[in-house]
Amino acid sequence: MKSLKQHVPDWLKRAYHRARGFIAAFQYGFPAEKMIIVGITGTKGKTSTANYTWSVLSAGGYKAGLISSANFRIDTVEEPNPYHMTMPDPFLIQRKMREMLDANISVVCMEMTSEGMKQYRHSGIPVDIAVFTNLTPEHLSSHGNSFEEYKLAKVPLFRDALNHPHKIIGGKVIPRVIIANADSEHSELYLSFPADQKITYGISSGEIRATAIIEEKTGTRFVVSGEKMHLAIPGLFNVYNALPACVVGTVLGVSVKDIKLGLDQLAVIPGRMELVDGGQPFTVIIDYAHEPAGMEALLTSTRKLCGPNGKVILLTGVIGGGRESRKPLIRVATQKADVLVITNEDPYDDDPEKMISELVATALNEGMLLEQNLFETIDRKEAIMIALRHAQAGDVVIISGKGAEQTMMTATGAVPWDERAIVRQSVQEYLQTN
Repeated sequence: MKSLKQHVPDWLKRAYHRARGFIAAFQYGFPAEKMIIVGITGTKGKTSTANYTWSVLSAGGYKAGLISSANFRIDTVEEPNPYHMTMPDPFLIQRKMREMLDANISVVCMEMTSEGMKQYRHSGIPVDIAVFTNLTPEHLSSHGNSFEEYKLAKVPLFRDALNHPHKIIGGKVIPRVIIANADSEHSELYLSFPADQKITYGISSGEIRATAIIEEKTGTRFVVSGEKMHLAIPGLFNVYNALPACVVGTVLGVSVKDIKLGLDQLAVIPGRMELVDGGQPFTVIIDYAHEPAGMEALLTSTRKLCGPNGKVILLTGVIGGGRESRKPLIRVATQKADVLVITNEDPYDDDPEKMISELVATALNEGMLLEQNLFETIDRKEAIMIALRHAQAGDVVIISGKGAEQTMMTATGAVPWDERAIVRQSVQEYLQTN
């Protein structure tokens, strides 16, 4: 099947995907035309940004929906995303949007990926507010191993999806808005397209800026436009994820009081800096980080959660879908973590044992010592137990790479794997034997 696809002309592939996107929207009655759509793109932070935005809008009185790689939300009803992809098949997206419209949802926050837009999964989804989070050289294998192609693949959100007649919803004309991270050197490209409003945010620069940032074990405090904000989820990177939610809320008329409430009351984003507390004497975190920049940000933030002599113990795995990131990620891990456990993750068609051996060799070359601060096993459940068994009071254990995913992708297809449930079970098993 793969060899057959290689012989199909690119123009025919594009026409096929574009037609499927349009037909899906037509089949479900173009539901996105009757709701406000907030489209979020970037390399990192899309899921957290979408969840914070949903929470802010919900606190502001909107009935809000969410489509993200981790979860779906229809108002207060949440379910995991079982499809192992951020933008599922267009028929699934349009069906979900139809469900939202039928449930009187007025605004939808959704992640929009370069790969998804390349396959026109955004067809029939006119976006009203387009958000750019950041851009780092990841996922390049899907874009001819070209960073420039990857960068341009996100343009359709701003050039095409935002280019439509104004919607009138609830008697109000909905503005077309671009919101971009001014701390990213790539923001100018996405700000170059027409919009009614263009708003930038950031920490170092931007019109809406976070200052006086204080990182704590129980969350993060910061100030925006003179207003004190609090996030219940720790990590400096979550300030970047929350800022667009503040901007979207302001654009759509949410009060400062409700913006604060929306940020503060979101205690869990599935598989994103998610704390697991089973009564163990150390911190356990589940996170999705699976590329170098995200891993560095994660490890830098979690180091601040350690006790005075605490260690960072990291479990990471085989990146079957992102081959160019494997060795750079392990190099970051060896620099930032004290103990490293390498295991299976999503090997797809690759040999996981071979990939684990390659990553172990990289870690050894970076100075780690096997069976001292470096461990390996193909059994991911055993790897989780190894990480827990090497933890002491004041340490932080990070289980990274899968987040809230419900399956593991192998050469024979998707295998059920609920990382969050398995980590919680493993913590209980640890406590029963220690």
